[in-house]
Amino acid sequence: MKSLSNRTASFTDSVIRRMTRIANQYDAVNLSQGFPDFAPPKAITDRLAQVAAEGPHQYAITWGAQNFREALARKHQHFSGMEVNPNEEIVVTCGSTEAMMAAMMAIVNPGDKVAIFSPFYENYGADTILSGAEPIYIPLVPPEFKFDGDLLEEAFRQGAKALILCNPSNPCGKVFSLEEMTLIADIVKKYDGYVITDEVYEHIIYAPYRHVYMASLPGMRERTIICNSLS
Repeated sequence: MKSLSNRTASFTDSVIRRMTRIANQYDAVNLSQGFPDFAPPKAITDRLAQVAAEGPHQYAITWGAQNFREALARKHQHFSGMEVNPNEEIVVTCGSTEAMMAAMMAIVNPGDKVAIFSPFYENYGADTILSGAEPIYIPLVPPEFKFDGDLLEEAFRQGAKALILCNPSNPCGKVFSLEEMTLIADIVKKYDGYVITDEVYEHIIYAPYRHVYMASLPGMRERTIICNSLS
């Protein structure tokens, strides 16, 4: 038989799910996979039952239900201070993994380069490769997981078209400061790039840290694609 695609040759199974299997095998405490060990709120499951009976039972709107997008716009404005147009600036996907891949496919062409802070959530590298782009990894140095601004700028000097920024960061938990975010923004603007932000953990932050929205910084709204999720 002919070989499979070259782009997937370096991929393995999910590290997260591999650790879940090992934890189950040895009856260990599993800190790797984020699934709850409790039932959803009864109010939600009751409403789901009602909706199943009410309908409508047709294809969903491709970019998300109108009332859901409007609710997301209100939520984002409440926390970020940015007014968002639910009909032009919000797309609902099946989870943040699909959102990240859709964002990559929207802005990255085969042969482009993408900067990624490392350590990183495993899908970022895979998404970059599947998009036909080349990842450039920028180390976050422990124990404070600082990054070297010169290395980030060098990545863009080498031709990076975009940066994937997870803030707060998975897996190291780093919360990027306003000063760091401003430095990143200045570099991205200097090289006419994009930032795809993964902000899934925006509300899991402890004092004295606070979440800074990249899109809220001067000149960054039109350069930023925000990926978030609800579970």
